[in-house]
Amino acid sequence: MKLKNKITLITGASAGIGLACAELFASEGSDLILVARREETLKKVSKELNEKYGVKTHIIKLDVRDREACKKAISDLPDYFKNVDILINNAGLARGLGKIQDGNFEDWDEMIDTNIKGLLTFTRLILPIMIQKNDGIIINIASIAGREVYPGGNIYCTTKAAVRTISRALQIDLNGTGVRVSNIDPGMVETEFSLVRFKGDAERAKKVYEGWTPLTAMDVAEACLFCATRPKHVSIHDMMIMATDQASTMVINRKS
Repeated sequence: MKLKNKITLITGASAGIGLACAELFASEGSDLILVARREETLKKVSKELNEKYGVKTHIIKLDVRDREACKKAISDLPDYFKNVDILINNAGLARGLGKIQDGNFEDWDEMIDTNIKGLLTFTRLILPIMIQKNDGIIINIASIAGREVYPGGNIYCTTKAAVRTISRALQIDLNGTGVRVSNIDPGMVETEFSLVRFKGDAERAKKVYEGWTPLTAMDVAEACLFCATRPKHVSIHDMMIMATDQASTMVINRKS
């Protein structure tokens, strides 16, 4: 097992990429701190991973936008779980596809506060632990949307470009500390992402993935595992992962 005796904290762990990371990292022996808003789902996932892989888990119900709740959650971690080895900043979302001149302020705030500020909060809270022991890995889940703006993507693309910039800044700031930072930019992944973007419109969300084969959450989780299991002298700074059918944010080989 590649991650035996390691502790991995995953935000957005109740679904999609975060859930896939929880499953894959547990299969490699990592104990887990699972963070998400859906407590019942976290309890179910925790129980399943305990039984299937024999790993220890600690669940935290919170919204990463609530900085004080995040501070308290990290401060109150049981002693065993305080020594975090790997942080996967996965919590993130998109809202809508409107033009800026028609934009919804609440949607903007939710994306900025989740995708940027939530990531910064957890990074800031966990980094002192890693720096103290001269070891640790932070994996930031960004997006190709941070490299290529697409129509209607405006604020979401902005937040993911910010994640890329934060990742690069961290790589510079942490040089010499032993802490490594990986930025992962996936293309389109078939998860709840589009359902959230379109605020529960399942029919519209389904059409995003029709006629082609997008990435799966496990594809991205495997990339995270690769970054987390390199020798200590190796740091994967930046990785872009695309489905074979996707050439750019807007160029997709739809077969029907």
